[in-house]
Amino acid sequence: MAEKDKNLFDYTEDSIRSLDWKEHIRLRPGMYIGKLGDGSSPDDGIYVLLKEVIDNCIDEHTMGYGKQVDVSIEKGTVTVRDYGRGIPLGKVVDVVSKINTGAKYDSKAFQKSVGLNGVGTKAVNALSGYFKVTAFREGKEKTAEFEKGNLTKEHKETKTTEPNGTLVSFVPDESVFKKFHFIHEYLDNQFWNYCYLNAGLAINFNGKKYISKNGLLDLLQRKTNEDELRYPIIHLKGEDIEVAITHENQYGEEYYSFVNGQFTTQGGTHLAAFKEGYVKTIRDFFKKDYDASDIRGSISAAISVRVQEPVFESQTKTKLGSQTVYEGGPSMKSFIGDFLARDLDLFLHRNPAVAEALKKRIEQNERERKELAGIKKLANERAKKANLHNKKLRDCRFHYNDEPSGKDKEAILEKQKETTIFITEGDSASGSITKARQVETQAVFSLRGKPLNCFGLTKKIVYENEEFNLLQHALNIEEGYEGLRYNNIVVATDADVDGMHIRLLLMTFFLQFFPDIVKNGHVYILETPLFRVRNKQETIYCYDEGEKKAAIKKLGGKPEITRFKGLGEISPDEFARFIGADMRKQPVMIMPETHIQEVLDYYMGKNTPDRQEFIIDNLKVEVDLVEEVEALTK
Repeated sequence: MAEKDKNLFDYTEDSIRSLDWKEHIRLRPGMYIGKLGDGSSPDDGIYVLLKEVIDNCIDEHTMGYGKQVDVSIEKGTVTVRDYGRGIPLGKVVDVVSKINTGAKYDSKAFQKSVGLNGVGTKAVNALSGYFKVTAFREGKEKTAEFEKGNLTKEHKETKTTEPNGTLVSFVPDESVFKKFHFIHEYLDNQFWNYCYLNAGLAINFNGKKYISKNGLLDLLQRKTNEDELRYPIIHLKGEDIEVAITHENQYGEEYYSFVNGQFTTQGGTHLAAFKEGYVKTIRDFFKKDYDASDIRGSISAAISVRVQEPVFESQTKTKLGSQTVYEGGPSMKSFIGDFLARDLDLFLHRNPAVAEALKKRIEQNERERKELAGIKKLANERAKKANLHNKKLRDCRFHYNDEPSGKDKEAILEKQKETTIFITEGDSASGSITKARQVETQAVFSLRGKPLNCFGLTKKIVYENEEFNLLQHALNIEEGYEGLRYNNIVVATDADVDGMHIRLLLMTFFLQFFPDIVKNGHVYILETPLFRVRNKQETIYCYDEGEKKAAIKKLGGKPEITRFKGLGEISPDEFARFIGADMRKQPVMIMPETHIQEVLDYYMGKNTPDRQEFIIDNLKVEVDLVEEVEALTK
């Protein structure tokens, strides 16, 4: 019998399965919360779980109920308390455990909420080792407890003196989110965004209070360096729309877009409409057909819109797909375009000094673009020729730039988030990573020696320096951040002085010319083990001295201890363990209050007494640590 005929008989009624809601969520969590991760990325699942719970609190606030949300995270347990109307007591269990159950289907109750499909808290429940919900309503309370989506205890209604609202506590399931940890900086950014989008709302998190009075104006003030601004921030508000705009001295374009309070990290129709409408308004105001890249170069802008029943391209709601503001209403393009044509144009007429500063910034961009035109042409030709003859880039099979469509669109968009490029140095290290990588989604770019220190240089160097030019082409960022070909850029260097120096030089390159890539959380440092401790029964890989001491104690006797001096010393078979699902990577984060130019000047500029003192102090700490470890291991 032919093989295909055997397969035909294997496909029977018994092959068809019907999963209940929690089984489906746990089997395909990516469909509901995107990637899982361990918390090292801002879009990892544990932050999505928190967001889904807080989104419900925000929707209550938007409807006029509750001005405060209390959040605490202690040892992996997350607790969120709002002061809205509280879930109707008879529906407490159903709302968190029955798909397609909730108030969001009644558009009168939630006209412009974030969640509309009744999945959010059900996903949190199903993916939590422990989940508890309590509703306080009109002097009564009702509590239900779950484990992995299964109801374990439904409490009876009791009297309470608590104010109305809802309390949710959950612990992410450690069998799903392995070795997870919350990074404070990501949480900090998440809470601030909620407050910027909901002026007057107070969020209390582990003793810290977040509140904003001026919305997106406060956001841009926190995200930009006042000393680097070319003109004061333009802040405009209308019905269901708010924007803030300014220009800095740095390269790139930086946007923060929101829909109904949701941070749409991948933009969507509203951001595309803003960019187009902004360019058209500026051209019309100055009555000159400036190039769009000159108008938007070095811009920092934020836009927030309120949309009735928004359509997102995935459950994680990171990209808006809605074409209209509400059913039968204006298109997104005309709604935002008309707002800018009216309000931004009026602002510029009333503020001629701002208009003049903006014009100078545009003309500076124009001059720099024309000066680079000839250099870019020669550099592009050289890059194409080089790519034919070298193997600096070993690409992944996933075609990141293909526009996904059809029923697999959401799955492909989620797969994009896994795309990773490792930037490493040396043939041995790149060889090991190349052999160990997951070919479908992981690429490798090999540096030749140490890259140039580009601190203080202009973008001309990106094209004249072959290494930087080829790296730029590999990342597909020549035309800007939006073309970024890989979601994760992982710097993989040896854990020695030379490796640290290469990291600094690469960070200087990104921060000097493409700061938005770092600010948007795409750059990481790969962590690989420093030691291998083993006996005949077990092998333990250790990432620091503390883990090494614990491994020696666990194995007892005199285990074999190997110190990895470089990535090239780790075999491909071993390397596969360190760049797979459990890969440890340290995110490179630039906090909003950090001034990039000051950081670069301190670490990469001319030697200063402060930096010398810093090096000496930290060198002494390192020497003391080494001496202590050597004493313990004798």
